[in-house]
Amino acid sequence: MSSGERKYWYNTTSGEVEYGYMSPAVDRVGPFDTAEAASHAIQTLRERSEAWAVEEAIDEDWRKVSDADGK
Repeated sequence: MSSGERKYWYNTTSGEVEYGYMSPAVDRVGPFDTAEAASHAIQTLRERSEAWAVEEAIDEDWRKVSDADGK
């Protein structure tokens, strides 16, 4: 048994929290340790996506400065 079978998942199709592998992987987000955490999956994804976008913008700005300096 893999660890995901004993975790909580958020089903993006139904909007429901599930325990274990109840639905196809394409419909699941997770795993999460608690049902509460899984119920906030969309907000968590949104926050992480925003943080990654900021990191990528910083990296891109750094590359532009480096290229302009000839380094």
